[in-house]
Amino acid sequence: MKKLLLIISLIFLTGAGCEIKQQAEQPAQETGAPITNEITQPVGEATNTSEEANISITNVETNVNTNAAVITPTPKPAATPQTAPTTTTPETKATAPEAKPVVPEITEEKPMTRGTFDPDFVLEVYDKNKAVDGTTLLADNHNTDKPRIIEVNMLGEIIWEYDIPQDLKKYTNPGLDIELLSNNNILFVLPGNGVYEINRNKAIVWSYKTTKISHDADRLSNGNTLFVFGNNDLMSDAQVTEVNPQGQIVWSWYAKDYFNKEPYASAKDQGWTHTNAVSRLSNGDTLISTRNFNMVVEVNQTGEVVKIIGEGIMVEQHDPVLLANGNFLFANHGTPEKAVEINSAGNIVWEFAISDSKQWPVRDANRLANGNTLITTTTKIVEVSKDKEIVWSFAIKDTSKFIGQASAGLGFYKAERIVE
Repeated sequence: MKKLLLIISLIFLTGAGCEIKQQAEQPAQETGAPITNEITQPVGEATNTSEEANISITNVETNVNTNAAVITPTPKPAATPQTAPTTTTPETKATAPEAKPVVPEITEEKPMTRGTFDPDFVLEVYDKNKAVDGTTLLADNHNTDKPRIIEVNMLGEIIWEYDIPQDLKKYTNPGLDIELLSNNNILFVLPGNGVYEINRNKAIVWSYKTTKISHDADRLSNGNTLFVFGNNDLMSDAQVTEVNPQGQIVWSWYAKDYFNKEPYASAKDQGWTHTNAVSRLSNGDTLISTRNFNMVVEVNQTGEVVKIIGEGIMVEQHDPVLLANGNFLFANHGTPEKAVEINSAGNIVWEFAISDSKQWPVRDANRLANGNTLITTTTKIVEVSKDKEIVWSFAIKDTSKFIGQASAGLGFYKAERIVE
């Protein structure tokens, strides 16, 4: 009996143990925390495609104490973020702001100063679009009983005049030279008498008296006055003299120091050299026109001849001037008489011939700002363009008495255009 009871107890205990074991093996969700899968979405992956997540569970840990299995998913290695397509904006080239139309400044044309018409003169040509606007200052000896200095407008009307005093009117030849000064006064030469400065009220404000003067005088920047003597000059004479405002001689030049030799020593025509023009250069040298030698000389401050210009080209030249381009412009005698421009090599680069012999001699040529040339002949003053077109011409109407050598002491001698 005891033996039977022991077997029954063992069977009972064995069944209870199996139940306990079965309870212990129940799924964790019945007694523990719910199992969760944490899915880490790679940055940049599409969220609506589960295949692309490709979650792989590789490690399951069972927490006996909590009966919970913690499942940690191992995410797929992060994919390289996809970059949104780049839209390339076409490069825009920088452009300058649109230019605004240039509106020319309208300036009121200054009215011409009107004057008095002299019936002895005639305006033959006036091209307003090509001539240099201004007034023209000139010495007028067409009437030997009334030599004067006049200023005319572009219409040929006289707007200012100065009559040479009666006791001086015989001193007009050769070379009634005139020059406008920076103070608006006028410097002029009375050959064989002296050089004078007058103001616009016609009063003499300065003078230097000497019989040995002709043709040309210039006022220098230091206030001194430079003049020549060539009319019947002798070898012993100074051909150029410089005086200060007090009338003291401060410099002079004698041609004999350099040209007392042939072929120059034997020259003779209204004097030995008949020097007819002088100017002081910016380098301090002096430019001298020795008419009878048919050349111009440049001398330094000690009087030494440093350059001979125009030899072989010049013929009884008048009023040579050094231009800004380094060329020389002068009035040239010969047949026909001309205004001539030569370069530093002595080549002719421009010329304008005066074919009418009643206009001879030609004594002056000035280059104007626009390239035109103002030429003074005995009976006409003409402005000529670069292409030799006459754009302004002011003339003596009656030229019947201008015959042969008599013309030399008549009419016009020099002129200059005044531009404000």
